[in-house]
Amino acid sequence: MRLWGACACFFLMLCISGLRSEEESDTSQKVVEHVETEILVEPETCTETSDVGDTLHIHYTGKLLNGQVFDSSLSRDPLVVELGRKTVIPGLEQGLLGVCAGQKLKVIIPPHMAYGKRGFPPSIPSDAALEFEVEVVTLSKQTPWQRVVNNVIPLVCLALVPGLLCLIGVYLYTKSSTPKVSKKKLKEEKKKSKKK
Repeated sequence: MRLWGACACFFLMLCISGLRSEEESDTSQKVVEHVETEILVEPETCTETSDVGDTLHIHYTGKLLNGQVFDSSLSRDPLVVELGRKTVIPGLEQGLLGVCAGQKLKVIIPPHMAYGKRGFPPSIPSDAALEFEVEVVTLSKQTPWQRVVNNVIPLVCLALVPGLLCLIGVYLYTKSSTPKVSKKKLKEEKKKSKKK
């Protein structure tokens, strides 16, 4: 009986210590609900800021909130980001709106705007908030022609699709509703027209 009591007591202590370690890890992990942006270096002049449709060349270092680096572009060419084209995770794209060339910033991204529950194994666990240190190397504004190509043409194409479907439907309806003449009748009509 004493052995049973000792085992139950030991099991209870394990459960309590497990709960404590979970609580401690939860409190040490910062809860991030929305994208937080902090400017680290401001350029001397900022005449143009980024907007949807613009192209940025950036260097970045991506970290977990515990400081563990999972990716960096510093040893590669700058990453090309087209805002509004989903070339990066949504939280980073949101953090890059309204920035200038030459600006350095820190962007903290909540899990739902990063990799969410699936994570990006093995380097990014599930439900991980991310921190990016970003340097905007260059900013290319969207030209009016690019704006037309990116905004107007897709809308025109969307409008054409129902129109084309209607035309195909009318064609198929008229084809199916016209009386069908058999080949035998066609031959007889040809013979009659030749005799005349």
